[in-house]
Amino acid sequence: MDIDITDKAAGTNCDARYQTRTLRCGALFAGIGGFCLGFEDAGFETAWAIELDGHAAATYRKNLPKVRLLNKNAKDCSVAGDALEPVDVLHAGFPCQSFSQAGERKGFGDPRGQLFYEIIRLLNEFGSKRPKVLVLENAPFLRYGEGGAWFLELQRAIRKAGYWFRSENCAELSADELTELPQQRTRLFMVAMSMEAFRSGRFTFPSERSQKPKNMRQYIDFDARVDDDYYLPDENRYAKMINDAVTDRECLYQLRKYVVRAKEPGVCPTLTANMGLGGHNVPFIRNGHGLRKLTEHECLRLQGFPPEFRFPDEVPRAKRYVQAGNAVTVPVAEFLARSVRDRLLEEGCE
Repeated sequence: MDIDITDKAAGTNCDARYQTRTLRCGALFAGIGGFCLGFEDAGFETAWAIELDGHAAATYRKNLPKVRLLNKNAKDCSVAGDALEPVDVLHAGFPCQSFSQAGERKGFGDPRGQLFYEIIRLLNEFGSKRPKVLVLENAPFLRYGEGGAWFLELQRAIRKAGYWFRSENCAELSADELTELPQQRTRLFMVAMSMEAFRSGRFTFPSERSQKPKNMRQYIDFDARVDDDYYLPDENRYAKMINDAVTDRECLYQLRKYVVRAKEPGVCPTLTANMGLGGHNVPFIRNGHGLRKLTEHECLRLQGFPPEFRFPDEVPRAKRYVQAGNAVTVPVAEFLARSVRDRLLEEGCE
């Protein structure tokens, strides 16, 4: 999709020959493509994507078949060796387990946390053709871990790579506040801009709250009879706990280790990667057919994926839940991408 920037670029340093060219992205830790879909919905084109997990890569390929996807570890990738094309934007939802408040909080001392430095390495390998904008996503606690030391280290590395970046380039964006989605999901987004392409690191995050009422039935079929595998047996201890807690047929119920938490009507708790794996954050509903967990496709809808998005048959159900829980929420990524696009067209076109 070509973006006509003639009017928006008036008075900027954007050369006329770039006024209708396509803005392009690269994706690290691409998962099943939530970030990519959001940016594509905002008019960007995905040039290439990198994802290690084979099941996630299979789902990505099924739904974004035109994208050049490298199913390999980011540590084994290189700009020259993998012929990675220069892009306008590099986005990466790098592993958050090390930075999550609910995790072990090892930060950059954890091998998963150290994968952040692969982003920096690839930026440096691009040299003078480095992406103009770097967009990162992670757990909100990254800003505060070890008394703020994690964020200071991240800031140091990004600046050293030649990007404008400070605390004002970060924002916690909530899916239920920014979009029509009813999911309570807040993630940290960070946007850094190349010092070569921009005169400053100024960036405005999307802030308008969605005024549309939340309609859970757009995403969950409360009346449908689904496969037996999704239902809890009546003798299950969690089933007994939820049955005792049921107050509204259109509520979601979230399992905790020893209790059941009923969400207010129209609200979905944060979908996490441990859904479907026997974890304690599995959302359930109660209908005339029994007590069942959300299907993996309902979870995708609650993450903003389009109805036609499908998992390959070979991806096990448990992995599907992991993929849905790990994904970047598509419409949140789209809102952010529109702000990135506006900033590029304002100053950083070339």
